[in-house]
Amino acid sequence: MTAEKPDEDLSALAKGGRQNFFGFILRLVARLPFLFIAGRLYGPDALGRFASALVVVELVALVCAMGEKRGLAQRLSDGEESHPANLVYDGMFLALLFSSLAALFFWFVPAPLFPSGEFTELDRFIVLAIPGYALTEIVLAAQAYRYDIATTVRARAVVEPWTISIMAGVFFFIPGISDSGLAMAYLASIYAGLATGLWSFFRSYGPPKAWRLHPVYMGKMTVRALPLATADAIEWGTRRVDIFILGLFAAPAAVGVYYIAQQVASLPQKLKTSFEPILGPVITKNLKTKNYEAIAKQICQVGFWIVAMQAGIALALGVPGEAVMGLVGPEFVGGTGALAFLLIAEVVAATAVVSEAVLVYVARVRNLWISIGTIALQAVLTVVLIEAMVRGGYGEPYKAAAAAIALMLALGTASLVKALMLSKFLGHTINTFRWPLVWAVPPAVLVGWLATRLPEWAELILGVPAILAVYGYIIWTRGFGPEDRVLFRRNLDKDEPTRK
Repeated sequence: MTAEKPDEDLSALAKGGRQNFFGFILRLVARLPFLFIAGRLYGPDALGRFASALVVVELVALVCAMGEKRGLAQRLSDGEESHPANLVYDGMFLALLFSSLAALFFWFVPAPLFPSGEFTELDRFIVLAIPGYALTEIVLAAQAYRYDIATTVRARAVVEPWTISIMAGVFFFIPGISDSGLAMAYLASIYAGLATGLWSFFRSYGPPKAWRLHPVYMGKMTVRALPLATADAIEWGTRRVDIFILGLFAAPAAVGVYYIAQQVASLPQKLKTSFEPILGPVITKNLKTKNYEAIAKQICQVGFWIVAMQAGIALALGVPGEAVMGLVGPEFVGGTGALAFLLIAEVVAATAVVSEAVLVYVARVRNLWISIGTIALQAVLTVVLIEAMVRGGYGEPYKAAAAAIALMLALGTASLVKALMLSKFLGHTINTFRWPLVWAVPPAVLVGWLATRLPEWAELILGVPAILAVYGYIIWTRGFGPEDRVLFRRNLDKDEPTRK
């Protein structure tokens, strides 16, 4: 172990996060038109039906990806003497097999996709997104193993969001398709993203070399992948089970309003996924040498980066929440309360996410049980809190807020448990909290409150940047040390490793 190695790892993490942070900005710019088009043209009812189908499609696709989003890095690290392309094609074959069977099932049994029973024949084609989504996860994970984060940025932050935004607008004005425009636009975006990933993948890995299917190996690979695949699905499911349960208690329009709030809240969530592609390769490298001190340091470092950035974005979107939701349409303003709790939930979830980035390799089964416990706790809290709102005679917006509160409590619990579990394994404390995070909040809230006194257009145009500026200044001067500032130093790029 050389003295420079931790710095190289930190530099790689910073570069990957920096590239994907740029992708987050691009995704934000591209996602806003979709939210506006979906809210203004299609309305909350159509959005509710689309959201219900999306829950099932993406959940099933993640399971069919066989945990390769994070597990592929370990398989490639353990099998460096084999042809890397062959290992990737093994995963792609299994994903294509299972996802095709799943798509076929839901084509003939569409009820889970459309619990309201309202759908068109074109809506059913959304099942074709399952193979495309699963394959895209694997292709992008393969590129991330070679520190190619730019492909993920292009696919996830440029191609997919702009395709769904543009095609949703186009399909709305085409007779015969307009009723299914959201589903068709989503399907187009998934395969556009897959094509983008495959272009880079084929250039990087090339075709398979003397590749043969080995049923015994495939069976072992499937069994080994199940805990990780289930954990991936559950982690994703914690962001969607609330929609499913809310759909059982509330009207489709309320589900549509909640979906918009969730989409806005998921914008800071993308910040933590900015580091996921690069965390896997860096962690597996240090696990191989049992450098647990370096792993703990990296998790705390990246965790703080994520929490700091997410908290700033949450304040910027949450304080002027009514104006943000009103941008999509006046009927969506009722989701402001849900938006506030969803934004808080994303901040408290950051510690669980970075801790799980290690736990999926060193304690798969225990991590899986914690994840199962998390989603079970969320489901119970969601039902209990919504029932309380119903019995109290509160309206639909309060039901949505109850679902968001349940998510916040469940994710906060998961963060605490997973951080403690990882600390015990590594022998080093995992702590992503620093006091400047608290010091930065009151001034930012004060600026945001003053901005809410302005007209709505000024509240967004002037208020959001002002909140970010005040918060960012305090975090930069009081919270960031030299190792934190490496995230913004591009001159280190020339020293960063690239996998061949």
